[in-house]
Amino acid sequence: MPTSTDTAAEAPAEKGSLITRAMRLTRKHAGELSRFVGVGGTAYIIDLGLFNLCLLGFAWPDWGAKILATVVATSVAFFGNRHWTWRDRIGDEAAHRQYALYFFFNGIGLLISLGFLWANNGLAQVWPQYFDNAIAKNIAANFLGVGVATVFRFFAYRTWVFRHTENA
Repeated sequence: MPTSTDTAAEAPAEKGSLITRAMRLTRKHAGELSRFVGVGGTAYIIDLGLFNLCLLGFAWPDWGAKILATVVATSVAFFGNRHWTWRDRIGDEAAHRQYALYFFFNGIGLLISLGFLWANNGLAQVWPQYFDNAIAKNIAANFLGVGVATVFRFFAYRTWVFRHTENA
């Protein structure tokens, strides 16, 4: 029968094994993860640049700027991820099926970014001196929103879009 001392002694071991497992998974997928970050970094620069060009250069509404920037960056990222990050997973999958799923999951990612932008705009109603400016909109949409959406997209892409095929 376990005692309270046994339970306390097991807790650090379980935590250590969780950390060990996370490190093992990171090492196992390091190549895939680094290629994903490379493609994503390029797409992020396109997204950030186009968002700010539309927002600041052309005085577009922030939502419209974010939607256009995301659609263009997503198209670039699709080709990078299909032909570099998960090139070993292409198999017999039809590109149009992958593209449709890719845009579906990027649509969810866009909604995540727009959610952060919506929250920022709500805060701008209360504290316009802090939240009604280009820096706050960039932090909301392009740092927080893209950051959370990136974690979601990585797992969605590798699980449903660029799956391992039976013959791979």
